[in-house]
Formats: sequence, C-alpha cells, structure tokens
Amino acid sequence: MPKFNKSVDELETRFDKWLYVIRNLNKLDRIPDKLREKIFDKLFETAEIARFTREQARSYEDSLKYYRDLKNSLDTARDEGKIEVAKNLLLSGVSIDLITKSTGLSESAIKKLK
Repeated sequence: MPKFNKSVDELETRFDKWLYVIRNLNKLDRIPDKLREKIFDKLFETAEIARFTREQARSYEDSLKYYRDLKNSLDTARDEGKIEVAKNLLLSGVSIDLITKSTGLSESAIKKLK
C-alpha cells in the first residue's frame, strides 16, 4: 500500500482506518484516539497476543485454560443446582409452571425429573 499516506488526523471512513492500521500496525505503540472502536480494540488486543514470546504465550494459554475450566465448573454447578431446586419444588407440590419460571428450566426437563 505505498499510495496510502494518510495520517491519523486525516482518517475519515472505516476503510481509511483499516488501511492505516494495516500499514502502521508495526509502528504503533498505543491505540490512537481516532481508532477507539470495539473492532480496533479487539484487533490491537490480538496483535498484543501475537507479540508474546513462547513463554508468555504458554502462560497466556494456561491462564485461558484455567479460566475456561473454572467457568465450565461454575456453569455445571449452577445447572445442577437448578435441577436440585426443581426436584425439591416438585416434591413440595409446586406447579410445573412456577418451577419453570423460578429455575429457567424447560417444562419438558422438569417433567423428566418426576
């Protein structure tokens, strides 16, 4: 892109912004205010990760794995808790309609618990 020579202040369209980023990404040490949009924030975040050393990348991947494992555990516990609450409400004679509203479980899932 040798013909694209706009400065940050001259960027008008999103296309201009993309061309500017592609041409100047290796020179940028911070995100220019004119590029403060969600899509460019994501791009710069990804570019930062791409610059990691092998050790940093491994550490980053390990932290992602830990986060995902923890999130899955919490989601599973939350779902199991809903099922347990639904079972107890069924045993107490609460209507299926009220149980679906209270737990967020589907009517068919609650009927399977009977």
